[in-house]
Amino acid sequence: MKILFIGESWVIHMIHTKGYDSFTSTKYEEGASYLLNCLKEAGVSVDYMPSHEVQIRFPKSVEELSKYDAVVLSDIGSNTFLLQNSTFYQMQVVPNALELIREYVNEGGGLLMIGGYLSFMGIEAKANYKNTVLAEVLPVEMLDTDDRVEIPQGVNPETIKDHHITIGIDKWPVFLGYNKFKAKENSEVLVKVQNDPFIVVGGYGEGKTACFASDCAPHWGTMDFVNWELYQTVWVRILESIATNR
Repeated sequence: MKILFIGESWVIHMIHTKGYDSFTSTKYEEGASYLLNCLKEAGVSVDYMPSHEVQIRFPKSVEELSKYDAVVLSDIGSNTFLLQNSTFYQMQVVPNALELIREYVNEGGGLLMIGGYLSFMGIEAKANYKNTVLAEVLPVEMLDTDDRVEIPQGVNPETIKDHHITIGIDKWPVFLGYNKFKAKENSEVLVKVQNDPFIVVGGYGEGKTACFASDCAPHWGTMDFVNWELYQTVWVRILESIATNR
């Protein structure tokens, strides 16, 4: 199985003020390293595309995408796909990257969206996937506004349906938040959290789709989750469930 994993990277620019004087520093971070290593250890072939590389590396055709069994979007907003440099600065007409993903799934590809501050609608609705073509592809209906549910006291999701993904999983680790959405009528809710969908699977055209409402890593995904003995198992099963058509 070969996947394209996109997102889960960021740059932090800090201002350090010490009395009268101040200086700045910048650091780059990637949040999916542990997950990607787990997948590779399980025999999954992963091409990782950090958020800033979408500008220059995202495939320009469905044919290029078709070499992957599944595409994963994690904590990366729709603007990164829709406002590439050639369009924003040079007014060039280019393929719509999200439309390419839609066509890819329609022809039998798999698509997984993982939650985060820039997933689904995200913080201040800036991820804004509800107003893109992926709204018809994903197995969930997104909100119109900021969809974050912050739970600093922690919450444990609950398995409600037997499925290849959930078999043998009766107890889930604690999470600190998630993206709120509703499941579409033709989709399946496998796991819920506070009566909201947590893991949802569905289909679009010839392809299969899935949504995971929380983070794959901190902060919503706690260290208990990352260190969970079934962490690798869950992600491999999710990918297997959406990649079977390829």
